[in-house]
Amino acid sequence: MAETPEYDVAVIGSGPGGYVGAIRAGQLGLKTVLIEKDNKFGGTCLHVGCIPTKDLLLNAEVYNYFQHAKEFGIDCKGFSINWPAVMARKTKVVTKLAKGVEFLLKKNKVEVVQGYGRLAGPGRISVTDAKNQSREIQAKNIVLATGSEAKMIPGLAPDPKTILSNKEILDMKELPKSMVVIGSGAVGVEFASIFHRFGTEVTVIEMLPRMVPLEDEEISSELEKAFKKQGIKVHTGAKVQKVTKGAKGVSVEFTDVAGKAQMLDAETCLVAVGRAPNTQNLGLEKTKVKLERGFIKVDPFMRTDEPGVYAIGDIVAGSPLLAHVGSMEGIVAVTHAAGKSAEPINYRQVPNCTYCEPEVSSVGLTERQAREEGHKVKVGKFPFAGNSKAAILGEQTGFVKIVSDERYGEILGVHMIGPRVTEMIAEAVVVMRLEGTVEDLEHTIHPHPTLTEAVPEAAHAVFGMAIHI
Repeated sequence: MAETPEYDVAVIGSGPGGYVGAIRAGQLGLKTVLIEKDNKFGGTCLHVGCIPTKDLLLNAEVYNYFQHAKEFGIDCKGFSINWPAVMARKTKVVTKLAKGVEFLLKKNKVEVVQGYGRLAGPGRISVTDAKNQSREIQAKNIVLATGSEAKMIPGLAPDPKTILSNKEILDMKELPKSMVVIGSGAVGVEFASIFHRFGTEVTVIEMLPRMVPLEDEEISSELEKAFKKQGIKVHTGAKVQKVTKGAKGVSVEFTDVAGKAQMLDAETCLVAVGRAPNTQNLGLEKTKVKLERGFIKVDPFMRTDEPGVYAIGDIVAGSPLLAHVGSMEGIVAVTHAAGKSAEPINYRQVPNCTYCEPEVSSVGLTERQAREEGHKVKVGKFPFAGNSKAAILGEQTGFVKIVSDERYGEILGVHMIGPRVTEMIAEAVVVMRLEGTVEDLEHTIHPHPTLTEAVPEAAHAVFGMAIHI
């Protein structure tokens, strides 16, 4: 019998948390193996999440520019959407990035094993391949990075044409004429923006009182106004009662905010009601790993209660389900496993970005959260209507909002809605990490004309002294 291989680190799952953790482990000189059930690397984010959706958002933006070309002094005639070409570009981008991940794994001497991995005992993983053949891998440290799956409304099952999750919608063969989106979190509003710009009649139904409910309330209000102005129908405080598939599409029955029964007919229905952790069938039942609503509880170094077992990414209790968070958690976990100094994540300094139109980004506390925590809050806001670069772009919807503590000028949160704000939020993250104040932002010179000028202007607005145009 062949000797069972031994590794310093074994990672189960090759999403942004898993592959980044594995690569960092290799960089640290650890003998590393990455176990992936599919024959591709990058997980949900790369293949059916972050990357393909952003590619489609760009296509939709380009098409929108053609539609409004006259505003820029350009006459365009005879243009149309070539949907197969749109989808082909998306696939090309995803394939290129997946090959890049594979190259980095090889470069850093990470061994890859294809198959379904589950814990088989202390320091042991059982891997079952596509032919149902099993092998066992031993490792001093095991990192669970198995990600999450889209939740589905009870009684519904996704299909390629009518009832869609984030997977099926990215493989549609043609553009639908109409779509109902259930849920207005990041997934829901991003796809609503994509398909509305491509000409689909879109209706968004949200059970909670406001869109993007994790964001600051003023951001939610501004996004809802922007959606409605574009022609996207929005129903907040609405509860879906029944979804029925028919020969021509789908019927969605719901009660609106006033309790009145409503029904919508559409060709397609996207269900975007959240994600569930992939923690079943991992062999956790025979370990000391503790779960909370299906998510794994960890300490600041990503350790579970089972010695030598770490968990990162979407399966972690209390952790934002974001690719960049999973990547940093992977780095923290394997750095700690290597016996080196690892810095725990400050989850209050995690940026959140939603790539709808207009874009939304944020970091830190909302105004309501800051007040509930007892802070004496001072708020500064600056609208993109007063920003020169936004005027040049023809995109002046939205604003930058800074939530600060009055006593010392501590920045508690920064919230943005408007053009390119997902590229701007990193500045706020850096300032908060370095414990910068509102005054520090005020006195940081920004180039003109840029969208980023709205940030120091929001800082000036904290003291009622915003100026710029």
